[in-house]
Amino acid sequence: MAGPMKMRATLGSGYTDVRVLMSHPMETGQRKGPDGKLVPLHFIQNLTVKVNGRTVIEGQTSQAVSRNPVFSFRLKGGTKGDRIEVSWLDNKGETNRTETAVA
Repeated sequence: MAGPMKMRATLGSGYTDVRVLMSHPMETGQRKGPDGKLVPLHFIQNLTVKVNGRTVIEGQTSQAVSRNPVFSFRLKGGTKGDRIEVSWLDNKGETNRTETAVA
C-alpha cells in the first residue's frame, strides 16, 4: 500500500528546487515474506512533474529504487506561488499525487 507524499519547492536564483518523499513499498520481487514465498513486484513505474498544469518531467523508474524513495530535481526558472504537481503510477495500477506552491 502506498501512503501520502511530502513535497517542498523552494525558489532559488533562476531555478526552483523540488524535493518529494514518496511513501511506497517498492518491492523488488526478490524478497521472501514470513511464509517463505517471494513477495510480488510492486514498484513505481511512471513519474510526472507539472508546473502550473504543464508537464515538465516524465520519467520511468524500476524496482531498483529503494522503499519510500526521495526524488530531488531542479527546474529552470519559476516564480513564487507557481503550482508544482508530482504524480506517479505503479505496476499494479495504483496512483498518487501531491501538489504544492513554490515558496
